[in-house]
Amino acid sequence: MNNNDKAKQLNGETEEDDDDEIDQEEGLDAWEKAYVDDRSWESLQEDESGLLRPIDNAVIQHAQYRRRRLRSLSSFSAARIQKGLIRFLYIIIDLSRAASATDFRPSRMVTVARNVEAFIREFFDQNPLSQIGLVTIKDGVAHSLTDLGGSPESHVKALMGKLECSGDSSLQNALDLVHGYLNPIPSYGHREVLILYSALSTCDPGDIMETIQQCKQSKLRCSVIGLGAEMFICKHLCQETGGSYSVALDESHLKELIMEHAPPPPAIAEFAIANLIKMGFPQRAAEGSISICSCHKEAKVGEGYICPRCKARVCELPTECRICGLTLVSSPHLARSYHHLFPIAPFDEISSSRQFDPKLKGQRSCFGCQQSLLNPVPPFSSIW
Repeated sequence: MNNNDKAKQLNGETEEDDDDEIDQEEGLDAWEKAYVDDRSWESLQEDESGLLRPIDNAVIQHAQYRRRRLRSLSSFSAARIQKGLIRFLYIIIDLSRAASATDFRPSRMVTVARNVEAFIREFFDQNPLSQIGLVTIKDGVAHSLTDLGGSPESHVKALMGKLECSGDSSLQNALDLVHGYLNPIPSYGHREVLILYSALSTCDPGDIMETIQQCKQSKLRCSVIGLGAEMFICKHLCQETGGSYSVALDESHLKELIMEHAPPPPAIAEFAIANLIKMGFPQRAAEGSISICSCHKEAKVGEGYICPRCKARVCELPTECRICGLTLVSSPHLARSYHHLFPIAPFDEISSSRQFDPKLKGQRSCFGCQQSLLNPVPPFSSIW
């Protein structure tokens, strides 16, 4: 066998191997091919405790840095920073055909819906006196899914039942709709809009610049999180209204950007107005009682609360009475907002070498567990 035959034989073997690899890849699903090309498992290693961790810790360190920075900003000069504890937030979700793209697994629409659900629950945990409303954009029209309310379950249920993508996106129609809902809000309420935008264009019926100026005059803080690329009109909207604009790089980055809007932000000086607010503490309706709910205009049995001023029935708290306009809350809602008014001072980490440091000025016990720093409890392994 000469060299040419050997070369042909080698080339034939190579071609057969390539065909086998192509056949194997054709048998895989799209998401499996992405993982085969990515080979993300090669970037993992086992640590001393037997757990898997990424070799490159830059992403984890960056996330920890952002959390420390946000924590320090929230606790820095707490007496000088006024926060919006009563927030009225509308979440605008882009459900145009751009939301069906699969660059976010399994799609942008599903990824956004998951993160919005987690955000709603975290939002009401951080802001018990606030309210949320949902608006979607599809076919060039803005649709109101839910009105402003304080029930996370109702918002999540309404969102999951309307997950369909179609048509183009219209940013102006969404802003006009939200502006009409937020403009009558009292001056003590902080009016905010969070837009999750997937499209790279907007199909508007008029001049969107006039709409942006109306939002600015009505003191709406508009923030945008893009899922595609940076857009000038979105950046201009955020700059004019005092919001923030960012573009998500991947699923984890998108979740991080959305969750940054859960804690109450510092109030803008020109928008911050302090007023005394009349609040009512309603009593729970008696079991077996039948009355018409002022929220849904239906007869309800047992469930609900009674307004102390007009004796109207409401379904959930916090809310505003539809009859007399009184703000209705419960005492736990006010108690949970207390840590935003008077945040805990940053902790001073004290190592074992600093236990006898004279700069501690007599502090010899832990702030959390009150355990003495001079005679710490031995670790569990040393006891046994």
